[in-house]
Amino acid sequence: MPHVVTQSCCSDASCVYTCPVNCIHPTPDEPDFLSAEMLYIDPAACVDCGACVSACPVGAIKPHTRLGESEQDFRAVNADFYRGERDRPLLAPVVPPLRVRERARPPRVAVVGSGPAAMYTADEILTIPGATVSMFERLPEPHGLARYGVAPDHRRTRQISDQFDTITEQDGLALFLGVEIGSHVTHEQLLDHHDAVVYAVGAATDRRLDIPGAGLPGTASATEFVAWYNGHPDFADRTFVLSHQRAVVIGNGNVALDVARILTVDPDTLAGTDIAPAALDALRGSRIEEVVVAGRRGPAQSAFTLPELLGLRDTPGVELFVQPDELDLDTAADAKLEVLRGLRPRACPSRRIHLRYLLSPARITGRDHVEAVEFERNELIATADGDVRVKPTGALEVLDAGLVLTSIGYRGRALPGLPFDQATGTVPHRGGRVIDPDTGHPVPGTYVAGWIKRGPTGFIGTNKSCARETVTALVDDLNAGRLATPAAAAPGELPNLLPGLKSR
Repeated sequence: MPHVVTQSCCSDASCVYTCPVNCIHPTPDEPDFLSAEMLYIDPAACVDCGACVSACPVGAIKPHTRLGESEQDFRAVNADFYRGERDRPLLAPVVPPLRVRERARPPRVAVVGSGPAAMYTADEILTIPGATVSMFERLPEPHGLARYGVAPDHRRTRQISDQFDTITEQDGLALFLGVEIGSHVTHEQLLDHHDAVVYAVGAATDRRLDIPGAGLPGTASATEFVAWYNGHPDFADRTFVLSHQRAVVIGNGNVALDVARILTVDPDTLAGTDIAPAALDALRGSRIEEVVVAGRRGPAQSAFTLPELLGLRDTPGVELFVQPDELDLDTAADAKLEVLRGLRPRACPSRRIHLRYLLSPARITGRDHVEAVEFERNELIATADGDVRVKPTGALEVLDAGLVLTSIGYRGRALPGLPFDQATGTVPHRGGRVIDPDTGHPVPGTYVAGWIKRGPTGFIGTNKSCARETVTALVDDLNAGRLATPAAAAPGELPNLLPGLKSR
């Protein structure tokens, strides 16, 4: 097998368009692209040209002869994707360039946010000759979750920032840091200086666990913990008590596994990464020996991806453990289950990560600080359509813990002057055009991209096709004359509204 996609895949899909024999799937035009955990190279079709290697922004593609020991499983992972028959286009169609009808001047667009969705949005807009983008970021550093949400030891995934820096350096893009929309400048002021505004602000908060004791000291969201160890300025002063032998993480998605790994890995392996110095010092003094990652459903319904599981399994010095009786709950032939069934005890591990299943948190107990989590046991019930659901049994189980982190999902938050759907945590839209829910009509010149548009789904590269859809809608509106002409003659006047504002 000539080339293999490995666990650092970001689903950017740049490799798809460079492949001359159409052997990398799913492509952005295939229905399973948004749900796929990664992209896969067909071993029977790859001609070993290496074009995909240079196209990958995170170094995830390697010749099979250069795979490390911990990456060998990805040979089978890639091959297994093609074992069944699948319909696929003869060639992944190249997206045609955006075309703007002749007008007095090229378009000017404001982009709010600087994470992956914002960067891909700007990159699409700048394919239009003469177009300019003003990008506004609330924080003092750009790149959003690509900077503050990716674990510091995932070095290859963090390489996506190099691609974003390249986008930022393009002629026509001005990046303004430390600017909050609604506080420093309003939506109306942005429209006074631009043809349109695209909000790509992500999902800035997290879903909260609504059970008794959830606010006790020693409880926090995994989002806050990740932001703390990544040096997010909003969490620079946070402290986390790491003096108890056990920590509990509620939820078992990729972020939960990241948190569990950071809590158990040898801190010396994190030195030299982008981890915050205060967090590294705290982890060096940690007394945590075990992290329990608790999921509400069974092993086959684990929310983490196979690549994340394989990376966790191979963490040096950490034993990954699943109770045999909980694995026996599922008999399905599933890749993640096979990995879990193949786990073996490690000789003298320094710490342990214990994956638990069918546990729903009922309450968190303690006086002045969290002391334990009380769970209710669930059971799996088969449904008529062949699916499974969980049913509470009434049986309780208590786990002592000094730190409890909840990892049950991100959530968007309302933006000043824009409609907001509280149920989904997103801005109402159609194809990226913001919609006024009272009238059902588009809000003039206003668009969304990324998680604030579609919710916290997909991977870094998923934002690329999401941004393309939004920018295509924007250009269609521009060509149809549906966008008002900015009142200000030039975008350069906007910084005058913001004392001390500097572009990067």
